[in-house]
Amino acid sequence: MGFDFRRSRFGLLLLAFGLGLCGTAAATPYLVIDAKTGEVIAQQDATEPWYPASLTKLMSVYVALKAVHDKRLTFDTPFVVSARAARMPPSKMGFAPGTELTLDNLLKMLLVKSANDLAIVLAEGIDGSVEDFAAEMNATAASLGMKESHFVNPNGLHDPNHYSSARDLAIVAQALYRDFPEDAGYFDIGALKLGNIIVSTHNGLMGRYPGIDGMKTGFTCPAGFNIVASATQGDRQIIAVVLGYPRAKARELRAAALLNVGFHSRGTGIMPTALPSSPITTPPNMRDQVCGRHPVTAEEEDFPIEVAEPDAAKAGLGNDETPAHFFAQNATKTVPASQLFERRPVFEPIPVFLGPVAGWTGPVLQARATPEAPEGATVPATAAAYAPTKASGRNRQNISVGASAARAIAEKAHVEAARTKAKSKTTSVQTVTSHAGDASKGHASHGRHVSVASTPATAHGTAAGNAPPSTHVQ
Repeated sequence: MGFDFRRSRFGLLLLAFGLGLCGTAAATPYLVIDAKTGEVIAQQDATEPWYPASLTKLMSVYVALKAVHDKRLTFDTPFVVSARAARMPPSKMGFAPGTELTLDNLLKMLLVKSANDLAIVLAEGIDGSVEDFAAEMNATAASLGMKESHFVNPNGLHDPNHYSSARDLAIVAQALYRDFPEDAGYFDIGALKLGNIIVSTHNGLMGRYPGIDGMKTGFTCPAGFNIVASATQGDRQIIAVVLGYPRAKARELRAAALLNVGFHSRGTGIMPTALPSSPITTPPNMRDQVCGRHPVTAEEEDFPIEVAEPDAAKAGLGNDETPAHFFAQNATKTVPASQLFERRPVFEPIPVFLGPVAGWTGPVLQARATPEAPEGATVPATAAAYAPTKASGRNRQNISVGASAARAIAEKAHVEAARTKAKSKTTSVQTVTSHAGDASKGHASHGRHVSVASTPATAHGTAAGNAPPSTHVQ
């Protein structure tokens, strides 16, 4: 069964202190592992099936990164937004059908915004359809040793046949760091900047828990509030999975307490794959406990994150209040749960942009062609493949802008990206070959505070009706 930290004096102290603030009565699954050895440190019901919500996107990103490393595509490969993707509910970026963006920018927006629409774009671009991508997700999950998972979509929107477990989510989290260490920076981005639009992380541990590496949050009413969190202190990296909490703050408090336990404990010698299977075969539906009569939105429950300008002085911060100083001073400390939210983090937003990189001549990935195209879509000539169903119109929760405004957003984002690239001191560039055989540079620089975006040419990927990100999150 693994070591249960609730029976240790240290664990009891942390949980009584941290979880007493959570206000949750129901026991839900969790798992803590050592990311380097894979050993279980603590667990509860880790093999019970659960709805993963947006934690699904970790599996989607694994498939995408594997495709890059298998040289099926590159980080600069453009993807095209389809009508099916544009119809996804929030959380979403809200781009119009026909919009192009590189895989690098897509992954950043997918993970920071938890964009349901971009998860569809990713799936359609890599495998031609959501259904074929889900099949690849399931095959990849099986190859990693994931035993309780079955995926039917790339974004985690609720489907009774879409489920996972704390064990499986820990396995894919560890695999992401183990198999693609050079791409780990995608998971610890605090904020993005698209033109004048700032998109902040939904992860309440970012900028608060010392050594936090990021990872992913998720929320739907049936799933509750979920999180996979990773932190590194010294030579140890701990991954904690928490599922099914009724509020986002309770989820983060639980994860912080579990990370503390991880850093003060050693592995049990038991690997996640050796944990006994649960007798439960159907995931519980948390809708009544989490949403009840008063539906909870992630916008209300996730944490507003202040975003600092790159120059701390412009942001009104003292030298001892910058993110770099905070992490330098707290790199090897654990944080009592009661102190976790005393500090309000700030992030330097990383610029992203729409459209391809300069001089791109390789393939443009999009949904497989279908006999029927959606009505009323204004798209570039290269964007020929769309879902067969008709577009349902603008989502009332999404903020739309006209074509000229969309182009202005993209062009300003291009300028910001170029400026950041010129000023940045940290650049990590990886060369891979696209699946069409064209050599291209894939940009893999995506850190917590500074990142270098690819330098684009023109914003021809924008289209009429492009929208800034929806204010709703998942």
